[in-house]
Amino acid sequence: MNRKTATLWATGVTMLLLAVSAQAQWVMVARAVSGRVQQMQQTSADGKGGYDVATVVLEANADKVYQTAIQRLQAHSSEVKILAQDARRRLVEFGNGVQNVGMQATPLGDKLTQLVVASSLGAVQPSATSIVVKSILDVCTEMKVECTLENN
Repeated sequence: MNRKTATLWATGVTMLLLAVSAQAQWVMVARAVSGRVQQMQQTSADGKGGYDVATVVLEANADKVYQTAIQRLQAHSSEVKILAQDARRRLVEFGNGVQNVGMQATPLGDKLTQLVVASSLGAVQPSATSIVVKSILDVCTEMKVECTLENN
């Protein structure tokens, strides 16, 4: 093996190790916040709009989280209706007749998922926080994962 080939090979191995190390650090950080439900809400100054968003990282497979969310929504079909779903993107939209909510499960690793639930608010809509946060907590309960709502 000549010097140029050895240098290229060593550089490639180093880059691979750095990438694996960075991924491992990200997973450790995500696991450290696992189960903490974070919520953000804002209304416009004129009260004519806004949004509610809640997110949580779960130590679970994203496909399983998505399937659990769909099952929970179907089990509560008298309260909420599924409006659209995209299994490939792990995205579901649902509503209660007054507000529409979107939920997406994004894989962060093989058994690590970020679950985001969001709703926009119109002038006459009350806060969707209860729907948004309840959706996340229901999925956590069904998956037997301990989740807590962080105080903002």
